[in-house]
Amino acid sequence: MAGLSVAAAAFVGKQVVQTYLKFKTSPGLFNSVGRQYYKGGFLPEMTRREAALILGIRESAGEERVKDAHRRVMVANHPDSGGSSYIAAKVNEAKDLLLGKKKVGKSPF
Repeated sequence: MAGLSVAAAAFVGKQVVQTYLKFKTSPGLFNSVGRQYYKGGFLPEMTRREAALILGIRESAGEERVKDAHRRVMVANHPDSGGSSYIAAKVNEAKDLLLGKKKVGKSPF
């Protein structure tokens, strides 16, 4: 009886390890639960979708949410704090586009 218990425990342990390794290497299972980063550069012409991705909000977000997201992203990327002026310009462009202050058009960069 003890041998059967040890064999069952070893089998279950092996299955747990194999399942963990499968989940760990699979990009769509555990990683989809948390946030994933956008894999790609900026588009030549900023869209509402890209603007929302830059700010980390939905395209349909309200004005207050857009402003809060802009403030949060700018604190992390402001040129005076060692951030990139290019990224700061894209963040500002995204905010303007989502608030309707800028028409959809080509980026100056």
